[in-house]
Amino acid sequence: MSIKIKKKAKDKRSKWQSRPQYWVAVGTLATYTAIGATSKGAVASAQQLDPAAGGSQPGATLPVRRFEIPAGPLDGAVAAFENQTGWRVEISKDGIGSLPSPGVIGIYTPEKALRQLLAGTGVTYRLKDRETAVLDLAEVKAAVDVTANVSDLAQSMPKYGEPILDTPQTINVVQQEIIQEQGATTLRDAVRNVAGISLAAGEGGAQGDSLTIRGFTARNDLFIDGMRDFGSYYRDPFNTEEVEVLQGPSSVTFGRGSTGGVVNQATKLPTTTHFISGDVDFGTDLTRRIALDYDQPFQIWGSQAAFRLNLMGNDGEVADRDVTKNRRYGVAPSLAFGLGTDTRLTVSYFHQQADDIPDYGLPWMFNGAAPVDRENYYGFKHGNFLKTDDDIGTVKAEHDLNSRVTIRSQVRYASYLRDAVITEPKIPTTVTPATPLDQIQITRNEITVRSAETFLQDQTMLTARFKTGWIEHSVAAGVEGGRETSDPIRFAYTGVPTTSLLNPNPDQGFSGVQAVSSNVHTSALSVAAYALDTMHLGRKWDLTGGIRWDRFDTSYNQAVAPASSFERVDAMPSWRAALVFKPVERGSIYFAAGTSFNPSAETLSLSAANANLPPEKNKTYEFGSKWDLKSNRLWLHAAAFRTDKTNAREPDPNNPLLNVLAGNQRVNGIEVEAQGHLTNRWEIHSGYAYLDGSVVSSNYYPAAVGAQLANVPRDTFNFWNDFRLPRHWEAGIGTNFVSSRTASSTVPLDPVTGLVKELPGYWLFNAMVKHPISEHVDLQGNVYNLANRFYYDQIHPAHIIPGAGRSALIGIKFRF
Repeated sequence: MSIKIKKKAKDKRSKWQSRPQYWVAVGTLATYTAIGATSKGAVASAQQLDPAAGGSQPGATLPVRRFEIPAGPLDGAVAAFENQTGWRVEISKDGIGSLPSPGVIGIYTPEKALRQLLAGTGVTYRLKDRETAVLDLAEVKAAVDVTANVSDLAQSMPKYGEPILDTPQTINVVQQEIIQEQGATTLRDAVRNVAGISLAAGEGGAQGDSLTIRGFTARNDLFIDGMRDFGSYYRDPFNTEEVEVLQGPSSVTFGRGSTGGVVNQATKLPTTTHFISGDVDFGTDLTRRIALDYDQPFQIWGSQAAFRLNLMGNDGEVADRDVTKNRRYGVAPSLAFGLGTDTRLTVSYFHQQADDIPDYGLPWMFNGAAPVDRENYYGFKHGNFLKTDDDIGTVKAEHDLNSRVTIRSQVRYASYLRDAVITEPKIPTTVTPATPLDQIQITRNEITVRSAETFLQDQTMLTARFKTGWIEHSVAAGVEGGRETSDPIRFAYTGVPTTSLLNPNPDQGFSGVQAVSSNVHTSALSVAAYALDTMHLGRKWDLTGGIRWDRFDTSYNQAVAPASSFERVDAMPSWRAALVFKPVERGSIYFAAGTSFNPSAETLSLSAANANLPPEKNKTYEFGSKWDLKSNRLWLHAAAFRTDKTNAREPDPNNPLLNVLAGNQRVNGIEVEAQGHLTNRWEIHSGYAYLDGSVVSSNYYPAAVGAQLANVPRDTFNFWNDFRLPRHWEAGIGTNFVSSRTASSTVPLDPVTGLVKELPGYWLFNAMVKHPISEHVDLQGNVYNLANRFYYDQIHPAHIIPGAGRSALIGIKFRF
């Protein structure tokens, strides 16, 4: 949790939170919880060995000792561990020893030290006897697969079938370790670690996470374990193992959309290691947060099974933003059978519920943000809300026919409920640049919606390795089918009171006359088939080719007068091709090309304006290189790319009720990424992207030609440092830079001033410090926006959401 305190004098921190005695009491309680009643100098108790595995009898203990094993290849770390403990460690598979280990520094039991050595490696252990451990590959989460050559990388995308190193596409991975170090509590905060992504504000028809990737909107390109996550809600990463961003068109593997890329959330699934971990946090913005992660393996039907449960509760405000509140909780149980066998079954459920006071920020004033205080809130404290209720159930079955062929089938049903009354502040059209600010009254545009969306889909895929002559093939092929529905009811208000631009009154009573403006039912049936083949032409060359066919059948009905009904069927192929050259085992150079498409009903909405339009088409070219250096400890990647939207959808200026495919948009870009260990004590996660996105041509908006694409900063940069300091201290410091962004592509100029409607760029600096207070408990503090910069975080053509002011987060992290 984080505690974030407002700057206004009227908002005071609770006395009990500000007293030093409170933090002393919390630390003391945590310490006694961790070490129990052991006396000074006594040997601390350790986890008991499993008698069934040949370990000691219940009650046996192991002594703790100090470990000083630096990060490096796992085989070297294991050798040092054996020398210090006298244990014997057996490695079951070739290649495991070359994986990077984070090392272990501190006072631990031998078993706890072994866990630390294996943290983040994708390797687990079992005890043969009291002092003998066997290392093996852990069961890997759904969105990540281990290929036959595990020394290449512990992770790969199942739909590609190759390790990330050999996959000819920009793939950024934000690991759970980074999420925890930075204290990220939203998906938005997690993806700030990926260059080329910018944040967009919620729209009138859809709230929740909205991203722009490589210059194109990706609001509908969010996935969980490879399946679309359609809901309009703000995602919490409490059940996320890592966030994977695949940049560039990906319709061959993910279907419609994905012009700039997709974001995949890989969930936490059961493992064969018992543990319980979590955190309790408090923040200066009055945030209170608790999260728990529990994993319990067990035997059933003669094979290994496991149960995992993740829980979360979060309640807080936003530093230097009045009224806004974020309140949510989540629960995510999962059950896995047949771990380590040829046939595996996983059943999982995810529930997240939120009851927020939403923030649509500040109004535009001509070509820039209104010059008002960051704290100004123009909504109704007792009339605005955003309630979401999201349920996702998934069943996945996997079967290895042999060592080279695996079949997977995954079925999911999801339900997304939303109930919202949100105020969007607008400057009246009667205001001129000469109007005194203290005389301006803000128009409150009330956005009111009740909606229910559902998602039912099955994905069945096959991955196989085989040879035809001297060519070895890695094939990923599959079929998908599903049904999606969206049933929003929207309301319009008249007679809503206005409020002052400079001194808004959020305590004003909400009033107005409500009327139903639309009542929509949309259903879409989709079916697709795809195949992707990577041909290994010797040791140094790979050739990849893939094709997909999608059919997207949409039916739309609007019941409120004037009633309307539309249907549209789009059948569209997509392709992808790439050539990879591997000059050395740990490096690759590639060239790739591919396509994607955006149907008119992509967001499950149709109208007279777009019902007769075929899909927008996109094409990309990418040239890049990936290197895994310093014995798998430093990852480097660079790419140059071009993406063209060859028939962009534009509103017809002569008929506002009609859209036309009359534009051409292009993004030329460069991206570089580096992450890993520079030294045994210094780890980095960094990226930079340059995006030159512009309107290339437009039949109806010639003045927009050459204009910067909306919400596309030319420069984005992120850099996170993690330092292991003496005396078991750990510190992190990082920065994010986002250059200036514009509000609209087709109408870039403000009609009154004739200037570009644009927001300035910004730098942000964040810091972290962590220190163990026992073997099982760490104390961690984070500070966000160190310089207390007033910046604009999320942008929309009609409103702007400022970023939070300086805030701090302090909490206890535990793992047993």
